[in-house]
Amino acid sequence: MDRFDYVIVGAGSAGCVLTSRLSEDPNTSVCVLEAGPSDWHPYIHLPAGFIKTFHMKSINWAYQQEPGPWTGGRSIYAPRGKTLGGSSSINGHIYNRGQRMDFDTWAQMGNRGWGYADVLPYFRRLEKRIGEGEETYRGRDGNLIVTTMNWRDPLCEAFMEGAVSLGIPRNPDYNGKTQEGVSYCQRTINNGLRVSGATAFLKPAMKRPNVHVRTHAHATEIIFEGKRAVGVRYMKGGRGGHPVEVRANKEVILSGGSYNSPQLLQLSGIGSPDLLQQHGIAVRHALPVGEGLQDHYAPRTVARVKDIKTINELRRGFSLWIEALKWATQRKGLLSLSPTMVYCFWHSGESAESSDLQLTFTPASYKEGVQGQLEDEPGMTVASWQQRPESRGYVRIRSSDPFAPPIIQTNYLDAELDRRVIVGGMKLARRLLKSAPLSPYYAYEDFPGPNVNSDDEFLAAATERGTTTFHPGCTCRMGPADSTWAVVDDQLRVHGLEGLRVIDASVMPRMISANLNASTMMIADRASDLIRGKAPMEAARIPEAAVA
Repeated sequence: MDRFDYVIVGAGSAGCVLTSRLSEDPNTSVCVLEAGPSDWHPYIHLPAGFIKTFHMKSINWAYQQEPGPWTGGRSIYAPRGKTLGGSSSINGHIYNRGQRMDFDTWAQMGNRGWGYADVLPYFRRLEKRIGEGEETYRGRDGNLIVTTMNWRDPLCEAFMEGAVSLGIPRNPDYNGKTQEGVSYCQRTINNGLRVSGATAFLKPAMKRPNVHVRTHAHATEIIFEGKRAVGVRYMKGGRGGHPVEVRANKEVILSGGSYNSPQLLQLSGIGSPDLLQQHGIAVRHALPVGEGLQDHYAPRTVARVKDIKTINELRRGFSLWIEALKWATQRKGLLSLSPTMVYCFWHSGESAESSDLQLTFTPASYKEGVQGQLEDEPGMTVASWQQRPESRGYVRIRSSDPFAPPIIQTNYLDAELDRRVIVGGMKLARRLLKSAPLSPYYAYEDFPGPNVNSDDEFLAAATERGTTTFHPGCTCRMGPADSTWAVVDDQLRVHGLEGLRVIDASVMPRMISANLNASTMMIADRASDLIRGKAPMEAARIPEAAVA
């Protein structure tokens, strides 16, 4: 039985950053358990390979959500990374931090040290920003390379001109002073290759002798002595493999993500007593583990395109060979792109004090409104979603079998506010696609279609075809011990237990106005200082006028 100072379960975005930071001390040993394989597959590193990794079960947990009352009885696909780098190895490459008020709200909920001024230094420490950005907000010396899309497409340009015509300004840096506006996407792609948590943080750390990474290691249970976590049991090779134990001299850290971290806690006897007893698991400690799941839900408005080629055509036949040659020789062209190219942040109505809508534009369209399978006809797509949903669901074990996928119920659109905002987003998406600058290329609206006009009709369309944006969070929420909903404290230690932390997107107490990868890395970076007992980085001095 091997012993290490820290055992980290999950080599995703958080686990990679933690491993890098904790192993800076040569006297500290770190063991990382990853259920999936190494990130060797070429589709991981080819940006356009996102389309392929989306369904590759060898590197993807490929979960399915439970049908909800506002998803038309559909079970929505929920991919999550299962390889070194986790979801940062299969995601859409987007780098998006969120708004200042997101993190200030975390602090207002009783989480000391998690306000925007507190976390901004960690965002800056992580990144190496190539491109525009004020030094107050952007980092230049970190491991995570962040670039702006450099492929100029006439449809993207026309879309942004259309946004400006509707009063939405261009914003050179939505991760800077303010998020509102429209711009090309910032992404974790450099020289035509994906920059994942593994390539940016884990691989450099693996050169150190005190880092031990074990792949194909499916964690099955946390080992306790009394109330203290002292190790992890896992199956080497997955189901049918052989059991192994590793011990932690200092701490066990769960970084499996918003589905897998609560699942492992529940399998280890931490959670709702009723749920655990239902599956024959002895209750070690009662906590609301898995409750509070939030995600962004997006209907995608699709228009047919005329008089110009879209990605739908460029990815076929001779055109694809040309694009492949561009990538092979120059690391440029279609294969070097993220699936989303333009971001737009705006208001669903006049009463919203800050942008509550996030919209994305792609000069492509997908079958049945689902990313991952391009259509044959030329098309363009605007996905629109509410940034701060009120609806909450849950993640619960299906059985005591650690290889059974968890029950994932997101309860999309359960809150009336969410339904109202999603309708506002679809209406704005239609206005953007029908704006004058896009008119030379706009043929007609394919979905939801010109016959959809009332709020009820828009809502029905959202119910019929909306999907996840792959941003699950909030299932092991951070908060004070006297709150009924919190699982970890503001040091990310599990309430009522010792030697155990959760460090990933599951600790977010409330959904942020953004994709989650950037903030998950920030959480891990700040947590690394908490674990090591280091003084936190000095809070940022932010101009009063800033509303990022």
